[in-house]
Amino acid sequence: MIMETLDARNMLCPMPVIRTQDKVNGMASGEMLEVVCTDHGALNDIPTWCRINGHTVVETVDNDHEVIIRLEVHHGA
Repeated sequence: MIMETLDARNMLCPMPVIRTQDKVNGMASGEMLEVVCTDHGALNDIPTWCRINGHTVVETVDNDHEVIIRLEVHHGA
């Protein structure tokens, strides 16, 4: 399993979502992406973006300082 990481720390909404979209566009279906953010709004924004665009959120981790969102990329059928 390929896991890439996107460092979106110190970015405010909507930049974590925009950077996630840019990163996912360069990835193949089935690859995994881990997004690390400091904006806790990403906990809602990135899963919503994934649902709309057909990607799967595998796990979210929320601690005091960072949010980590792991997702599986899916590009059309």
